[in-house]
Amino acid sequence: MIGQPQVYEALKRMEIKFDYYEHPEAPTIELAQQFYRGEGTTLCKNLFFRNHKGNRHYLVIMDARHPMDIHDIEHRLHQGKLSFASEERMMRYLGVRPGSVSLFTLVNDTDHVVTLFVDRNLLNATKVSFHPNDNRASLVITVDDMMKFVKGIGNSYEILDLYCE
Repeated sequence: MIGQPQVYEALKRMEIKFDYYEHPEAPTIELAQQFYRGEGTTLCKNLFFRNHKGNRHYLVIMDARHPMDIHDIEHRLHQGKLSFASEERMMRYLGVRPGSVSLFTLVNDTDHVVTLFVDRNLLNATKVSFHPNDNRASLVITVDDMMKFVKGIGNSYEILDLYCE
């Protein structure tokens, strides 16, 4: 299977079942939507930020159908001015290059440096889809299993309203 072995090892250890789909490389949400499968599945947008000082890092996951306004996210996260983390930081903390960031990249953050923010609206979904740290495949899991992963991976996290429906 395409993806980092440590993703599959973590899913197995946590007893999380998934549906697996291979597709052409999809480094952006726009491309991922073209290959999107799984009726009733919410495709997730995964954003990696750093604070202004560069000493804190954040992974934000939200429904891909909703627009991302960095100033609105700054306001809702209460972490000060944010910017997208560089490719170097992404590799250092998440172990992937741009276009492959997902919830599952937290398996590579063994020091638990990255804080996760999950949009509360995702909890209303039935299933969610993430890359297995390689944008040539997607894994679909239940929202309950997403939260099992979030709680089991060891990073600090917060569930908050990133947008209003």
